[in-house]
Amino acid sequence: MTTPVTAVPAAASAAAVAHFASRLSFETDADDVARALAAGPPDFTLADVRTAAAYAAGHLPGACHLPRPLDPGAVAALPAGLVVVYCWGPGCNGAVKAAAELAGLGRPVKEMLGGFEYWVREGHPVQGHAAPALAAAADHDGLVRPRGTASCLC
Repeated sequence: MTTPVTAVPAAASAAAVAHFASRLSFETDADDVARALAAGPPDFTLADVRTAAAYAAGHLPGACHLPRPLDPGAVAALPAGLVVVYCWGPGCNGAVKAAAELAGLGRPVKEMLGGFEYWVREGHPVQGHAAPALAAAADHDGLVRPRGTASCLC
């Protein structure tokens, strides 16, 4: 019996490898960023592309504020190397827009999937004036793993 899942056959292995490897060259996620930050100074620049008010309320540790539309001067002032961008969450494409702008300015870039929303939901640390409230809200969010437990280990 054919289901909606199997109605279109899966790609050949070589095509699947190319597709998924390609995605990893454009994307990272909150757990990977958290592990990189915990390991020491990151080998990338973390950029929050949300509004100034959202950034002030809470942002990832060490993230710079790089609001859209991007100012080429602000981009030029960033350290050389990879820029990892995030916006609010999966229902927002601000990070995708910022990544396209950065790539257009010649910068290597990746989008952090899940954005700030999933960073907080996964219990990672936050800086900003609303950090305690954000952490408390995440503690009571039934959609995420309890603080202190293992991540999905992906």
